[in-house]
Amino acid sequence: MMSESTVIEVALNPYSIAAFVAYLLFIVGIGLYASKFSSKGISEYFIGGRKMNRVVVALSAVVSGRSAWLLLGVTGMAYAQGPSAIWAVLGYIIVEIFLFIYYARRLRNFTEKRNCITIPDFFAERFGDHDGKLRITIVSIFLIFMVGYISAQFVAGGKAFSSGFGLEMNTGILLTAFIVVVYTILGGFYAVSLSDMIQAFFMILALVILPIIAISNLGGLGELLRQLSLMDIMYVDPFAISVGAAIGFLGIGLGSPGNPHILARYMSIDDSKQLKVAAVIGTLWNVMMAWGAVFIGLAGRAYFPDISMLPGEDTENLFPLLAQLHLHPLLFGVVLASIFAAIMSTADSQLLVAASSVVRDVYEKIIKKGEKVSQKKLVLYSRAVVFLIVLIALFFGFLAEDLVFWLVLFAWAGLGASIGPTSILALYWKRTTRAGVFAGLITGTSVTVIWFYIPFLSDLMYELIPGFFAALFATWIVSLFTSPAPDTKKAFNDMF
Repeated sequence: MMSESTVIEVALNPYSIAAFVAYLLFIVGIGLYASKFSSKGISEYFIGGRKMNRVVVALSAVVSGRSAWLLLGVTGMAYAQGPSAIWAVLGYIIVEIFLFIYYARRLRNFTEKRNCITIPDFFAERFGDHDGKLRITIVSIFLIFMVGYISAQFVAGGKAFSSGFGLEMNTGILLTAFIVVVYTILGGFYAVSLSDMIQAFFMILALVILPIIAISNLGGLGELLRQLSLMDIMYVDPFAISVGAAIGFLGIGLGSPGNPHILARYMSIDDSKQLKVAAVIGTLWNVMMAWGAVFIGLAGRAYFPDISMLPGEDTENLFPLLAQLHLHPLLFGVVLASIFAAIMSTADSQLLVAASSVVRDVYEKIIKKGEKVSQKKLVLYSRAVVFLIVLIALFFGFLAEDLVFWLVLFAWAGLGASIGPTSILALYWKRTTRAGVFAGLITGTSVTVIWFYIPFLSDLMYELIPGFFAALFATWIVSLFTSPAPDTKKAFNDMF
């Protein structure tokens, strides 16, 4: 334990910089390597031609869903609240096990039989969306949430460059956007998935090695628990949390079936029978990363018992600070790379989802409906749209940082509450109707926003939970009183 008057600032040396730069060059190299494959057609560009193996799918799915929230947010949460932070990760771990084993198989089978490349494709084929209104509604929901989410990742990258290298904030944002856009435009889904797999190893390396070394240097796990119990019993009690807060934390997992950058991974696997193995790999990775993040927070509390000891009194600075204290500069560079990896693994995936919704669902399926458009032209337009979305995201990142982070809070909840319950019913209840899905999409989005804006309600429970169940109920009740399209029964059978 350090003196409470001690404040340590993160600093770098040439070894750290070299490790970080080597990582960035490697990621860009993946984009160059994947560019030839991704140029073949829109299916290759957006879902890897459904040729991704189980390891890539497993690691890419879990990493793209975590972002810097795990490395910076959960570690800071564990520092502030103790082991009760584990409830914040338990929900999505449990939900994603079921998604891999059950949900993903049906989604993968249906999208292959019907040649669906995007989630709006899936809904359109499942419910006979001949006029394109359902497709447009889903695309609109995607773009509303995704652009702000991408902006936030760029801003987070700017902060990482600023705190790690002393760069000016806007310069860091530009560098983050440049690196992400280069390998995303060049390599598409293939490059993004491969880079996610590599980034998964960087993240697990940092999240496993750091707490082991930090706790060992403190005198072992017993000594850590002894010191924490002397501070406050909450730092050793995972149940030192209210029932409402625990439910809210567990409810985070409800967002997973509604976030399209995770669902695209399930659609991309080469063989749906391999999803059970992918479930084991993905769950193992989720658990290791989650426990690592929690123990980093607990160890950090022992080393820095007062928040005033952290740079800027910000708990999100704990992870790099603890790493600098205990790791060789070369490994510290790897830790900084892992933070950046978490940011990029989410930003690149969301870019592809946003671009696919514009090119595939609006341009090809609505504007050019019934016309033949060459695959090369679609890939070219996809790359152009990726670049355009980056410019829009940068605009928000530079001019509206508060709005950006406000939208981040809604991205997971809004997508989870609207797309999650409607997609589950579409996959598992053949009586689901197009009108019911419209009701669920609108209800989930509306309840999420309204709940957040009413202080009493937002303090009571995370808005994703009421939004999810309201959408589930709306989809069910409207479907009961409306008739399914004539071909929906056959569409439902295509999932098996």
